[in-house]
Amino acid sequence: MVSADLLVTSAPAAEAQQRAHGDRSRLTKLPFAHPTLLAPLEGVSHPAFRQLLAEGGGIGCVCTEFVRVTQTPLSPAVLRREVVFVPGTPLSVQVMGNLVSQMAEAAEAVALLGADVVDINLGCPVPKVVKKGVGAAMLKDLDLLHEVLAAMRARVPGLLSAKIRAGFDDKSHVLAIGDAVQAAGADYIVVHPRRRADFYAGTADWRIIGMLKAHLRIPVVGNGDCWYAADVQRMRRETGCDGVRLGRPALRNPWIFEQAADIAAGRTPRHPCGDEVVALVDTIIARYRAAFGYEGAVLGKLKEWCAYLLRAVPEAPTLSPSGALVGGSARAAVLRPADVEGVRAGVAAVFGGRPSTTLDLGVGGDLGLERSGSVDAPEPEPSAVTRYVGPRGP
Repeated sequence: MVSADLLVTSAPAAEAQQRAHGDRSRLTKLPFAHPTLLAPLEGVSHPAFRQLLAEGGGIGCVCTEFVRVTQTPLSPAVLRREVVFVPGTPLSVQVMGNLVSQMAEAAEAVALLGADVVDINLGCPVPKVVKKGVGAAMLKDLDLLHEVLAAMRARVPGLLSAKIRAGFDDKSHVLAIGDAVQAAGADYIVVHPRRRADFYAGTADWRIIGMLKAHLRIPVVGNGDCWYAADVQRMRRETGCDGVRLGRPALRNPWIFEQAADIAAGRTPRHPCGDEVVALVDTIIARYRAAFGYEGAVLGKLKEWCAYLLRAVPEAPTLSPSGALVGGSARAAVLRPADVEGVRAGVAAVFGGRPSTTLDLGVGGDLGLERSGSVDAPEPEPSAVTRYVGPRGP
């Protein structure tokens, strides 16, 4: 496959590309009731998790964990496990792979099962994923990226989206990546404005989101370090993006979607107290036991969620040089027990009876425990001025 040149595309050439793709009617705005979307979280975004968060309101669309597409066709069992709907909430099913025909077939299968959106993962930074040439690795080969997306577009009658990062090793080609996604016929794009090389270190550079919004015709959804409900409005205001997709912040504050919707509607947002956190954890335990049965699975998934809930407790987290939140007696009380009931007791001890003012679960981050993204990033402005014109052919 010939590597794509990053060349400046003239307006006539861009118009020709659009005609070549059938001049498909593109979205001018997101078709969801709320502009805040639930991001896919590997190992977390199972149906019970999606259902619980959606019940709180304020979510425009929920997304599955990624479905890995290989040479072997997707089994009906895998599809049944992943394509599970939350009543009244659109479902996006994320697929990940780099095999053109298999990705097209998988996308069609997911669409036929009724998924509202088929999403392709072009952003996963995990080494074992990148080593196989999928996820964020596809950002290095725009010919392949375009070919896979275009094949999916031909088989998906509904909405098709792509999740990207700002680049693999640098940000200089981010506009070209966006061009390739748009030229292939995606209806909207989701961007996490870190490079693959960054993983989750540093602060998300929201300027990247604004650059893509100003550059592309399709809607742009921002993602990354939107830790507080007020950040949702700030990201949209500062970047012009059409929507915001939240992943880790929804684990840290499961009320963030409801809070963002209240802010948008001019209502007074909820500021949860400790007893509300304890009640939520009780609900999580009950739902996870019903979904998984096996206590070991419940324990692991419960601890993963509680580790994020603890980030709202001022005395719980300490920041290590690597950026990980570690230590603290509160964390030990919740995360050290070897059984579900022990974790629940730790949650009650740490959160029970606490007034809302002592928890960093307010809409504006009054306690300032997280560092949200910004358009005032310290790094130089990315020199992303090139365009993708598509493969030159043989």
